Amino acid sequence: MAKILIVEDEKLLGEMYKDKLEALGHEVVLVLSSEDALDYVNKETPDFILLDIILPKASGIDFLRAAMRIKSIAKVPVVVFSNYDDPATKKEALKLGVKAYLIKSQYTPQGMLEEVEKFL
Repeated sequence: MAKILIVEDEKLLGEMYKDKLEALGHEVVLVLSSEDALDYVNKETPDFILLDIILPKASGIDFLRAAMRIKSIAKVPVVVFSNYDDPATKKEALKLGVKAYLIKSQYTPQGMLEEVEKFL
């Protein structure tokens, strides 16, 4: 199955999705900040990244800008999963290569898993 990186500062929410994806057979790494995510992708290449936008210190957009400079990461599908529903941020994320920009409040946990599976 896939190696998935979840970048989510709400630890309980991130752990819930980590557990659900692992139950489907995926290898999942959860990090709580853009900095930790960047450290991870500098060492490992996940098959998929699930990314929040509002993160401590550096945003998900900041992570995308830095990560997309890494050749092996530039081809990895990234889906934003955030409560931040700002049109300018969504446009920027899509411009940076995000495959989908999903609003958390519009998805049940099962619905989010179904969206993730589309990209694996």
